[in-house]
Amino acid sequence: MVSNSEFRAHESHPTIRRFKKTLSFIVSRFLRLTFFPWDKSRRLWYHAQLSSRLAKPLNESAVVQGMVHVYGTSNISFGRNILLYPNLHLETQLGGSIELGDNVVLSSGVHLVSMTRITIGEGSMIGEYSSVRDARHARVAGVPIRDSGHTCSPISIGNEVWIGRGVTVLGGVTIGDGATVGANAVVIRDVPAGVTVAGVPAQPIRTNTTPEVVALRARSIDQDQANDSYRFATGQSEIASRESK
Repeated sequence: MVSNSEFRAHESHPTIRRFKKTLSFIVSRFLRLTFFPWDKSRRLWYHAQLSSRLAKPLNESAVVQGMVHVYGTSNISFGRNILLYPNLHLETQLGGSIELGDNVVLSSGVHLVSMTRITIGEGSMIGEYSSVRDARHARVAGVPIRDSGHTCSPISIGNEVWIGRGVTVLGGVTIGDGATVGANAVVIRDVPAGVTVAGVPAQPIRTNTTPEVVALRARSIDQDQANDSYRFATGQSEIASRESK
């Protein structure tokens, strides 16, 4: 049996170190010369593989970094300049659809599962291992949960939304333009435009900008919506509702 001290002494021998340095230099040079052609070929393969699973061909501007797993009816549409990281799970069942706008980024391990409709607006980014599902299992007395069917409600994610790592978005939720969802949050209700939410369940913690800037940046938001977002994030809406009672 070789002890750790003996192993370290062997590894630190000058001859061994010189050989390691030379070999590493040669191999790294070889890999550097072959990486870019191989990387482009790999991305081309994954692009073609994903496009073959879709009813409508994937736009040539999309960058597909790894395997994308498509299940169900393949009722999925992608905008331009999409960036897709490896090991995505995209699933549509029954009448479900998934629609991604231009410049959307899906990080590794993201799950999108639809039985009605999921829309993700332009420029939005979804962090690693997040789950967006518009359906849930129904509970029927005397029927095993596996056989009791589903209830579903559409999910709408606006433009320039940033969803952190490990977030869960449940059915029926609308996330407004410019909103941010903190890592590992569970979103069970609507998130106004320009608001940051975090926690389980997700609660507002601040606005990303002043109401005026939100209104200017998000083309679909008017001033009243921006003001509502500001009151929601600062708790003024809850205070006003209590006072009205």
